[in-house]
Amino acid sequence: MVPQAPNRRLLIVVQEALFFTTHRLPVGRVMRDRGWEVHVAAPADPALAAQLSGEGFRVHAIPLRRGGLNPLAEIGLLLALVRLFLSLRPRLLHLVSIKPVIWGGIAARLTFLPAVAHAVTGLGFLFIRQDAKARIMRALLVPLYRFALAHRNSLTIFQNDDDRAEFEKRRLLSRPQAMIRGCGVDMQRFSEQPEPSGDVIAMFPARLLGDKGVREFVGAAELLKKQGATARFVLVGRRDPDNPTDVGEALVEAWVKSGIVEYWGFATDMPAMLAKAHVIVLPSYREGLPRGLIEAAAIGRAIVTTDAPGCRDVVRHEENGLLVPVGDTAATAAAIDRLLRDAGLRHKLAKRGREIAVAEFSVGQFVAESLAAYESLLKPRGEAL
Repeated sequence: MVPQAPNRRLLIVVQEALFFTTHRLPVGRVMRDRGWEVHVAAPADPALAAQLSGEGFRVHAIPLRRGGLNPLAEIGLLLALVRLFLSLRPRLLHLVSIKPVIWGGIAARLTFLPAVAHAVTGLGFLFIRQDAKARIMRALLVPLYRFALAHRNSLTIFQNDDDRAEFEKRRLLSRPQAMIRGCGVDMQRFSEQPEPSGDVIAMFPARLLGDKGVREFVGAAELLKKQGATARFVLVGRRDPDNPTDVGEALVEAWVKSGIVEYWGFATDMPAMLAKAHVIVLPSYREGLPRGLIEAAAIGRAIVTTDAPGCRDVVRHEENGLLVPVGDTAATAAAIDRLLRDAGLRHKLAKRGREIAVAEFSVGQFVAESLAAYESLLKPRGEAL
């Protein structure tokens, strides 16, 4: 490991420590090995903080609650970030997802940090929903986004063209942008796996959120079972009570008790878990760029997902999966049924999915593009990685 040099400090602010370990750890390791002092700011998680500290990262707890909308709590988060930024004075600041981008971007401007990368990993439920509350919140968020993203030496990183177009439409962008599609998948860890023998399984591998399409998946399973399907339908993922679209424990229990689906809980070994399925299903309403779909493609599984931003950036209809309209339970059921019945089609889509994953979504490519983004922020000051 290269000895750390003074003042070579990178701070990555994320919505939860788990997100850093699953989505940003490879970049953090490379920067650490290049001699950078890498700091991670996230809501308190003692176990993960200890794990990251053991790898040489410095972890800071911040009072961020992803689903919270309490104005006093949000001001408290902003002030905590201002204090942290003044204390660390990082040469590079990387803000990931909505609240870190907004409040971290504002704090970066208030504390005159030299370089900021804003990672837009999706627009969240406030940009998906069209009810009155969501419209009011969007009206409040848009000027905050505009101010946060206007740092004089900043780069806004998008994962798909739809999100960038949305920001451009709302005139939020006055600084350079970059496109980094996803967060990369280790193609050796997620190696190609043969289909399992035994019962045919359709799997939903995501947080149990309404906006992830969990209701459409369960509804499709119910339709297919009424039609005589013998396949098993499995939910794999955690609940997320901080998210307003979390479906709740009681509803999950009711689904399982009715025999419509099985719930296998949260998986830490996703390659082994995905390998148990024959078809992967994510009827999401909107994504940044869903890592779960890339992982599924990487191990060689046909996919059913929606013709929605992010999802259609991974899955090409009839090439490596099937696309269905957002919110269409019947169409979701028909697509799943088609793949469950046609093993030849499944294998054809799965093979192409692996090829696309390796060519476009490898972790090495993600790290290289992330480092290039960092270098673009250092160049105006005559610095380099």
